[in-house]
Amino acid sequence: MNQNRIDLSANWAVKGADTILEREPLMNLKGKWEYEDGLLLNGIYAVYDLTKDKKYLRYIKNNLDEFVDDQGTIKGYHYSEFTLDNINGGKALLDIYQETNQKKYKLAADHLFDQLLHQPRTQDGTFWHKKIYPYQIWLDGLYMADVFYARYQQEFGIDKYYRDVIKQFLNAYQDTLDKQSGLCFHVYDEKKSQTWSDEKGHSPHFWTRSIGWFLMSMTDVLEYLPETFEEKDKIKTNLTELLSAVQNVADKKTNLWYQVTDQGDRPLNYLEASGSLMILNAIAKSIRKGYINKKDWLPILEKGWQQALDNFITVTKEDWVNVNKIVEVGGLGGDKKRDGSYAYYMSEPIVANDHKGFGPFLLLAAEMEKIG
Repeated sequence: MNQNRIDLSANWAVKGADTILEREPLMNLKGKWEYEDGLLLNGIYAVYDLTKDKKYLRYIKNNLDEFVDDQGTIKGYHYSEFTLDNINGGKALLDIYQETNQKKYKLAADHLFDQLLHQPRTQDGTFWHKKIYPYQIWLDGLYMADVFYARYQQEFGIDKYYRDVIKQFLNAYQDTLDKQSGLCFHVYDEKKSQTWSDEKGHSPHFWTRSIGWFLMSMTDVLEYLPETFEEKDKIKTNLTELLSAVQNVADKKTNLWYQVTDQGDRPLNYLEASGSLMILNAIAKSIRKGYINKKDWLPILEKGWQQALDNFITVTKEDWVNVNKIVEVGGLGGDKKRDGSYAYYMSEPIVANDHKGFGPFLLLAAEMEKIG
């Protein structure tokens, strides 16, 4: 933890976004269409929306133009992989299309929407997370794909698939829910055949970043669903109940969250930045949108924000922001045969400035400016 408290009065949204513009003029030199880069661009756009400073818009456009050609073909994107991760960058495409009206961004978004129309599904109609993870629902996937799924329809006057969007959210919540704690497990295996799966199809532990993804996705998707759909209220109920369940296991001293969400007293477990920032962002936006009671939740948010700055943020001599204590990855199965054990979640590298942590930092910092 920093010896001195970080200054709450600084405009951390602008400070963080300016850091990215200076430190990473091109955010991805690998040429792979990455979901975490889409998340970072979402954070940059939130700062643009706050300030209307066109330098942030230029940054988003310049980085997307590294991937999207005039025909809307996306470099490094492979439709046939049927991975929901590949959809997340679609939100940045819609942002920049709204601002520029350039056809190529719409064409690129069309490709991603078409993938969802053909995405493999479980028996109850929920998207597989990836083709290589058959019959599996990952909480991450709701943020990656389903917010875009709803927003694309709103953007282009389509209403045919709104009920499908709602079904994705309600099924994922029901299939991953632990009724005793109210928390949601990281992954659900419909076939209950994975080595990590219990008799209900659940992975062994609650993982904070996956819950953070899910909370942000529910908070975001409510913006894009028409009021005429009564089931929308059920998503809002699930959001508030999961927020309450997560708050029950927050670290009492800091109001932040541990890598393995409900086991803060176990050796090696640590307060993790990306998941904590995601949860705080969902709380902040839910307060602003009126999904949760401001009087009850604002003190929780304000404490968490100060502690997040104190525990996760450092500033370099160049006045650049570092977001620290981010777990690099977290998954189940696959080539590495990740078993979802406590030891597994403790074994993944802890890094700084990964976009999976920096993006939520920008989103949260922008929300804090809006709340004032």
